[in-house]
Amino acid sequence: MRKSTPITVAQLTEFDEIIDVRTPAEFAEDHIPGAVNYPVLSDEERVIVGTLYKQVSDFEAKKVGAALIARNIANHLEAHFADKPKSWRPLIYCWRGGNRSGAMAHILNQVGWRAGKLDGGYKAYRRTVLDELEVLPAKFQLIVVCGLTGSGKSRLLQALHAEGAQVLDLEQLAAHRGSILGNLPETAQPAQKMFDSLIWWQLRQFDPTRPVYVEAESKKVGKLRVPEAFIQAMWQEPKCLRMEISSLNRVELLKSEYEHYLLDPDSLNKKLEFLTRTYGHEQIGKWQALVSAGKWDELVLALLEKHYDPAYTKSITHHYPDYDNAAKIDVTDISESGMLTLARNILKQH
Repeated sequence: MRKSTPITVAQLTEFDEIIDVRTPAEFAEDHIPGAVNYPVLSDEERVIVGTLYKQVSDFEAKKVGAALIARNIANHLEAHFADKPKSWRPLIYCWRGGNRSGAMAHILNQVGWRAGKLDGGYKAYRRTVLDELEVLPAKFQLIVVCGLTGSGKSRLLQALHAEGAQVLDLEQLAAHRGSILGNLPETAQPAQKMFDSLIWWQLRQFDPTRPVYVEAESKKVGKLRVPEAFIQAMWQEPKCLRMEISSLNRVELLKSEYEHYLLDPDSLNKKLEFLTRTYGHEQIGKWQALVSAGKWDELVLALLEKHYDPAYTKSITHHYPDYDNAAKIDVTDISESGMLTLARNILKQH
């Protein structure tokens, strides 16, 4: 018989698989990146056990809970673990590293696998994430990619990543392009805790001796807050790359990236209504008329001139006072191959 050994967050990479045995709802809010969810209690079952604990007794709750947990673990053994070799080493965690993960780890160790249990469970993991997000950003040399809306910053980050650079794409992690029109079609943003986890996980994979490329962002990406220490690291004397691009290419790039609005003009007009307080009904009406007429080039140019460029310029010059003197990157080809060429040229210099 094997006994599970308490494991710390620092040892996550020592295991073949990380198993989160909390409920699907708990898992959806946040989990260790890469973990799989094999709950020992469903959302409904956890409510049943919790109600018994509060209204009857802990003894009755444990009796019912034990039966449910045993049944669910048996199902996971047959459906998910039956083909695992004896050398398989899983890490198990629940909310506090208590009964739920203890039950799963105990049974897996009884079988003969070397299952570990995360000491302190998810709560310990969450504390580690918050603590390390306070110090990790300062360990890296950040190269901040700046440029007006539509200059191709996200495309350049993707190209830099493809060429082997260390890239932290906050908009990709947040599932949002960072503006009032930035929500992705049919894609919900993660919860704040999950966003924190994704940033933490990626930072801890990086080599501190190599630069990390990141796009200039405000404190929020959609509804999500960027960790304060990371924002400060971005603003405190980083290297800045300033992307320069023609208006024609900006319009073409934005029409491509926001094509879902071109295909659904009504949804765009509804989004524009959120700007009424800033620009008034008359201005919003003019923009909505352009949408209804399908005059996309005219609309994009108008939004850039009136809304996006003034706001971005004000923000970027405030946080990056030396922005005008930053290394200039001329973008003449917005295609994938063009961005890859641009990325290679940048990496030769850094």
